[in-house]
Amino acid sequence: MSETIACANQKGGVGKTTTVVNLATYLALGGRHVLVLDLDPQGNATSGFGVDRDGLAASAYEAMSDGLPLEELIVASGIDGLDLVPSAIGLAGIEVELAGTAQRERRLARALQTVAGHYDVVFIDCPPALGLLTVNALTAADAVLIPLQCEYYALEGLGQLLATIDLVRDHLNPSLRVQGVLLTMYDARTNLSADVAAEVRRHLGERVYETVVPRSVRLSEAPSYGQPIARYRPDSRGAAAYRDLAIEFLARDGIAATIPLAAPVSKAVA
Repeated sequence: MSETIACANQKGGVGKTTTVVNLATYLALGGRHVLVLDLDPQGNATSGFGVDRDGLAASAYEAMSDGLPLEELIVASGIDGLDLVPSAIGLAGIEVELAGTAQRERRLARALQTVAGHYDVVFIDCPPALGLLTVNALTAADAVLIPLQCEYYALEGLGQLLATIDLVRDHLNPSLRVQGVLLTMYDARTNLSADVAAEVRRHLGERVYETVVPRSVRLSEAPSYGQPIARYRPDSRGAAAYRDLAIEFLARDGIAATIPLAAPVSKAVA
């Protein structure tokens, strides 16, 4: 069964793209067929797979602006079983471009209809804002994955995001649910991380993943090499955390999986 997951949080720097790139990679290593759709104008998920946006003929922008079919926009990610719809800087102006356009909140949902059934999981990497692009992602998604940095201000923004999800559910997508909240950038040396984690678990209970992603230099370095952590440093704590998250993600759907830590180099990038 295909599932579309929007990875969203209006606060920047909480690990949205890191989560999309690495969770998608480990799900692909576990045998899932995965699509990553980069809806962030910054294009970090695109570059995180080593794809050069300057050399692309088309991107998610053409799907949102011109209605170009997504199957014409898919490029190889370098990870077997994982495809990518890249981003473009033109997405930054899409809200103005589509102002006054009927059903503009549903453009992504319509575009996904032709390809979603070909994948086990589709991840949408949302921009750090609650504007039109994120609303399109929430309208198209079955569920929302919320990365939450273990810092005080992250808790303040969570309420606003949950309120937005409720609005989308009430007016655009009645079946939208919170798939899970992922605690990121956890620093075991500080009381603050432990306090934030405890507070989030107290309020959201089982919706919070047991897996916690630690603050990790290796996770921060990997995008500069255009590689997911499973290829850049599979021996790191960050790699182990995202593999564990992939296993927990599948377990929530009743799927037991064994996933390797390291990604083999595919023929496409050998």
